[in-house]
Amino acid sequence: MTLDPLAILTAFGLIFLAELPDKTMFASLAMGTRMRPLYVWFGTSTAFVVHVALAVGAGSLISLLPSMAVKLVSAALFAFGAVVLLRGGGDDEDGEGGAKTVTGFWPVYTTAFMAVFISEWGDLTQITTANLAATNGWLPTAIGSAAALMSVSALALLAGRFIAKRVPLKTVQRIGGICMTGLAIWTLVEAFTG
Repeated sequence: MTLDPLAILTAFGLIFLAELPDKTMFASLAMGTRMRPLYVWFGTSTAFVVHVALAVGAGSLISLLPSMAVKLVSAALFAFGAVVLLRGGGDDEDGEGGAKTVTGFWPVYTTAFMAVFISEWGDLTQITTANLAATNGWLPTAIGSAAALMSVSALALLAGRFIAKRVPLKTVQRIGGICMTGLAIWTLVEAFTG
């Protein structure tokens, strides 16, 4: 397995854009206001790594299928991702919850891990990661996807309020949706011309 830098950047870019408007970003922001941000980041990052491993494993199984079938499924998944992002309602913006303060490492870590672990099942980023692993290889996809998810969590913890005030959620969703649409079209063209 080669370590293709373009595949790493592709996974990073797509997953980063898809995760920005996601509920887990806002959950990280909310947890970071009541808990130690570094502990929250360790918890969310661990959960993301577990989900990336599961998604890459699923994508590796998909890659055993005939090339034409993989590309058609990939195009459909990219199109699905585009629809989800372009129709996204931004209803996960609130991030409000109880005002309880949690301070110890293990309680914060466990809370952050469980919040992300439970909410990411079947999420757009997990589906996209599996899709990319099937077409671009498991190792570059795993590296790019995990780095993107961990970066979004860190961004939410460090600068989430600034982004929420300056960049409209709809703009981020539209950019991600346009990228996913382009990838769906590109993958379809590859399926029928390759």
